[in-house]
Amino acid sequence: MGETVGLIGLGLMGAGFAKRLLATGRKVVGYDLDAARRGEAAALGVEIAASPAEVARRSSRILVTVTTTKAVSDVVIGPDGILSAAPIADGIVVDFSTTEISVTRKLGEALAEKGIAFIDAPVSGGPGAAEAGTLAIMAGGTVQAVEAVRPLIESFGLFTHMGEIGAGQATKLVNQALCLTNYCIVAEGLRLAEAYGVDASKIPAALAPGLGNSAVLQAMMPRMIAEDFAPRGYARQVLKDLELLMEAGREHHLAMPMVAQATMLYRMLVAQGHSELDAAAVLKVIPEVEHAAH
Repeated sequence: MGETVGLIGLGLMGAGFAKRLLATGRKVVGYDLDAARRGEAAALGVEIAASPAEVARRSSRILVTVTTTKAVSDVVIGPDGILSAAPIADGIVVDFSTTEISVTRKLGEALAEKGIAFIDAPVSGGPGAAEAGTLAIMAGGTVQAVEAVRPLIESFGLFTHMGEIGAGQATKLVNQALCLTNYCIVAEGLRLAEAYGVDASKIPAALAPGLGNSAVLQAMMPRMIAEDFAPRGYARQVLKDLELLMEAGREHHLAMPMVAQATMLYRMLVAQGHSELDAAAVLKVIPEVEHAAH
């Protein structure tokens, strides 16, 4: 068994990370608030810890993949959080979550005061990409910290150092602006194809060589056609990221009309009780918008 890696957050993405770590010969010590998630991870071979602090005491490389800014903050500086385990010799915390940049920087400062390095490293790609090692990972942190964890993090995919703490989250916002608006465009494109009687199942292959192609088109249109909304990621998470984008636009006085439209659609979807469905479920609200427009 190779190095021991701490993993906090054992949900959809955390399970993908855990599988990859175990497949590459590493020992995983993990924690999640949810007992069911802990049980599923234990069945994979993850050693379950009693708290984030225990994870930090058992590994100097601590990976975090949780769903909200508050959850990251609780994991790092909350009771029984990582910080309470300090000092951690050669400790480095890598946060894969998508969170508010201001909080990311504050957490980095709090850890640095205890001699622990922090890297914000949000990812693009779902649980399957984490397990396969094909994620895009955008990192903010010092050169020394990033290079120290590079062999570990590159097992999950392309690991690009974007700048100081916060730069990873900023890059992820760019990614989300491109990606999440595209979800909505694919849904519109499907409705347009259906209106003209086109066999929409042929569209991904037909457009693959052209400029209209995208990874989102290839992944999302087949799911939408099949109305397969089993979660690879949750609609509520998409809305959370869109709200972060809206806040970034307000903070920097940026016009973000496409993001605003996507936010409206996902607010509708979540308000209708579909927060736990896949992001592809945005297709459900497009007919309502069409009806309102006419």
